[in-house]
Amino acid sequence: MVTKVVHAAQRKAFELALDTVGKKAIQNRTEGYVEVINAMQKILGDAWPDGAYDKLRVAFGKDGKWTRYFNNLLEHTDVEFLRGLFLSIGFEGAFAGFRETRRTADRLNMQCPWIILFDPTSACNLHCTGCWASEYSRQLNLSYDDMNKIVTEGKELGIHMYIMTGGEPMVRKKDVIRLASEHPDCGFMLFTNGTLVDQQFCDDMRRCKNIILSMSIEGLEEATDARRGAGVFQKVMDAMDLLRKNGLVYGTSICYTSQNYKAVTSDEFYDFLIDKGVAFSWYFHFMPVGMDTTMDLVPTPEQREYMYHRIRQVRDWEGGKPIFLMDFQNDGEFVSGCIAGGKYYCHINPNGDVEPCVFIHYSNANIKEQSLLECLQQPLFRAYQAAQPFNKNLLQPCPMLENPEKLKAMVELAGAHSTDMTEPEPVEHLCSKCSHYAEEWAPYAEKLWSTQHFERK
Repeated sequence: MVTKVVHAAQRKAFELALDTVGKKAIQNRTEGYVEVINAMQKILGDAWPDGAYDKLRVAFGKDGKWTRYFNNLLEHTDVEFLRGLFLSIGFEGAFAGFRETRRTADRLNMQCPWIILFDPTSACNLHCTGCWASEYSRQLNLSYDDMNKIVTEGKELGIHMYIMTGGEPMVRKKDVIRLASEHPDCGFMLFTNGTLVDQQFCDDMRRCKNIILSMSIEGLEEATDARRGAGVFQKVMDAMDLLRKNGLVYGTSICYTSQNYKAVTSDEFYDFLIDKGVAFSWYFHFMPVGMDTTMDLVPTPEQREYMYHRIRQVRDWEGGKPIFLMDFQNDGEFVSGCIAGGKYYCHINPNGDVEPCVFIHYSNANIKEQSLLECLQQPLFRAYQAAQPFNKNLLQPCPMLENPEKLKAMVELAGAHSTDMTEPEPVEHLCSKCSHYAEEWAPYAEKLWSTQHFERK
């Protein structure tokens, strides 16, 4: 375990470097950005390969799209808020937290996540079509003590990065602010519908400096309102305007389906997001979770391959658009496949059930009855970790969508129960829905892996 003294010294060094190079970046953007990269390499060491830093220096050593991206960020973001995010999410969560969780994993002979996603509540002020969470009982909550327990015990294991979803986490925004205030050495991201953002919450975000929002949209106004309700799109736009006025960083969360995949990756859509000040977007492949969910909205293999190429094109070093994109399904190659089951992250639902993933509703443990450490050592997580990666082809990362026979085997081996809070879904039912998809996607994944990843092959 790293001592508090060593941690404090590392943080102080990070702060000094951040302040020094940050001033240079503001005064002379291009040279300053290169100095930031040089400082990162000294501080992070072998966390990234040398070639990654070299690519960054080339990208930021000229007036390219990523230089423009950070210029725009600096021009519209409160400097002290941005500094706080670098310390809480950058240093504590991504750098120190990740390394500490690896040490914890070695010490306890288990995998230890460096991110925990939890649901403060099942309640939501919207009722979106196709949202599995929208069908949950609206009376389920993690108490403030439950949430504080998760973070407090998580920090003892080295976990300093937390994500909240729901339900709608902003229904509990007073508790969210209290939690962030009491744990300034942690970063918090909220997946939110954005409709409950107000000036008071913006003031609280600026004070805490460790909260960032990712707002869900389905595309432009017609598509968003069709799923989320009339007028919701405009409320999200108003929230973005308010966040930008207050100098805060924010992004979007987008579920791509067989119906909207081109609309949410069009040039028009990206130009719109950039103009609204969106810094990043998470893309999530539609998952057929729940007894009543069909495969109709699941992207076809051809559509998924389109997403694979399109996201990489947009976020590439050259060309594309000045916005950072992450594709939760197709980016599995960059994190050695599936990250769930405590490998890098896990999920805790509002009933307290500790699940491998937000989409995998099975568990052996509950945070209201056991310690976080005991929950992370549950049989289902052990089975997950023994089987990862679930496929040598990391473009087939998921044990549900691409390798359903493995999810079924793990749930049965661990004796895990369904944690779906509307109607328990037998694992056989879930996996049978995905079997045909897995067979269809396999040749596409193999083609991409063999042609795009010679170094990995």
